[in-house]
Amino acid sequence: MFKEKSKLGKSISLILGGSLVLSVVPVASAAGSSTLAPYKLTLYYPGSPAKDEAQIEAKMSRYLTDKINATIDLIPIDWGQWDSKMNLLKASREPMDVIFTAQWNGHANDVAKKVFLALDDAKGPAGNLLSKYGKDITKSLDPAFLAGAKVNGHNYGVPTNKELAAQGGVIYRKDIASQLGLTAQLNAVKTVNDLAPILAKVKAKKPSMTPLFLRDGETFNSHYFIQQDYLGDTTIEGLIRKDGTSTKVITRFDDKKYMDQLSLTRSFYKKGYINKDAATTQLSGQDALKKGNVFMIVASLKPGKDAEMAIAANLAGKLQQINMTERTVSTGETAGSMLGISTTSKNPARAMMFINLLHSDKYLNNLLNFGIQGEHYEKVSSEIIKPGPNAANYNPGATWMFGNQFLNYVWNTEAPDKWAQFKTFNKGAKLSPALGFTFNAQPVKSQVAALVTVRSKYIAGLETGAIDPSKAAEFQKKEKANGLDKVLKEKQKQLNAFLAAK
Repeated sequence: MFKEKSKLGKSISLILGGSLVLSVVPVASAAGSSTLAPYKLTLYYPGSPAKDEAQIEAKMSRYLTDKINATIDLIPIDWGQWDSKMNLLKASREPMDVIFTAQWNGHANDVAKKVFLALDDAKGPAGNLLSKYGKDITKSLDPAFLAGAKVNGHNYGVPTNKELAAQGGVIYRKDIASQLGLTAQLNAVKTVNDLAPILAKVKAKKPSMTPLFLRDGETFNSHYFIQQDYLGDTTIEGLIRKDGTSTKVITRFDDKKYMDQLSLTRSFYKKGYINKDAATTQLSGQDALKKGNVFMIVASLKPGKDAEMAIAANLAGKLQQINMTERTVSTGETAGSMLGISTTSKNPARAMMFINLLHSDKYLNNLLNFGIQGEHYEKVSSEIIKPGPNAANYNPGATWMFGNQFLNYVWNTEAPDKWAQFKTFNKGAKLSPALGFTFNAQPVKSQVAALVTVRSKYIAGLETGAIDPSKAAEFQKKEKANGLDKVLKEKQKQLNAFLAAK
């Protein structure tokens, strides 16, 4: 991956200070569909199964049969069960084709465990899939994404073409805020502490409503909010701060900002502002809002995230976001949403053809994301859509997961210039000192596996406020007993070598 640094640096500069590649590449099958044997693809991703999912599968399958002689089985798994179910499927070597993956969802660890195929390795078991069947991907996707998502010199997932910078904040019910006279206070929010009197009033005036919904991975200490760069995989301990200059690898508990935020979150929890099941809930923030009894969630933000989520949660026009951190870019952002091909796939070539179409075929991309025109959405103009009569029956709200987001239609409740706003959002973002580096967990894979297990027993409770921060010392002691120092040393060694080669 060291060879990629100059390309990445040049490309990051281009994408942050210039313009994103927005052109739509015409579809061209890697091979004529008539020359290919029929194949049924599987696509695994986090999300709730939809009532009309079978209709979408049927329509996608007819289209894919013509393009690459393939049919599709969509396999969404509820967010709360995603990790546990996928870990079982991966461990049992279940035959799978295309799988959603991300640096914050254990990607580097999965690579070390050989879950995913290298997509650009001419000497690998499937050859250079990206070169053979992903030409539309490399034409439309800025090189920064592929270069930044490499692990040990290779791509094990194709990044979604979307926003590059990251920013933390909250999304809240603006209709409830207006009802309670909280709009001015919310407009003035700058810090997490500023939220305290607002949440207190919601609790007092709306006793049946949860003031603040948190869950594992969606807290004030999530990497996008606390500005921590885990150097390629947030499930593996060892980080530097994205908003600083130090390149010394530390643990989360060595970060004063992190510890202060733990204490503040704990105080919110004890006052009853946070849902009691925060450490164990299987609901996503989006699904929690959809239930109608949640006032605020924590989220990774981008332009129009509130409007996008409002559509998915059946709350159009009722959500508002507050940007609470500076915009930053780390390698993790380039690998924050990807589609990988499982090493158990029976036809990796067809899987790559499918991913390639999601990056280039506007019809297929929007069919997967929005459903069937006239049923799940209706056209307002060539690029603007509104909910259709059966919108509630298919609304995955996952446009950021699949292929090229710049092919997506824009809802009539979103800003018409949404994609131009994305370009502005990327400009001037703070670059992590380790931008371009991804940790290779292979040399310490046994220690990493042990640490991931320890982490799963403590971290959700600590970061949601359910466990007192005083338990952090106990947690770190268990980490040290399971190889923490060796992992930190290896991360520092690899990072130092990367920085020395710049």
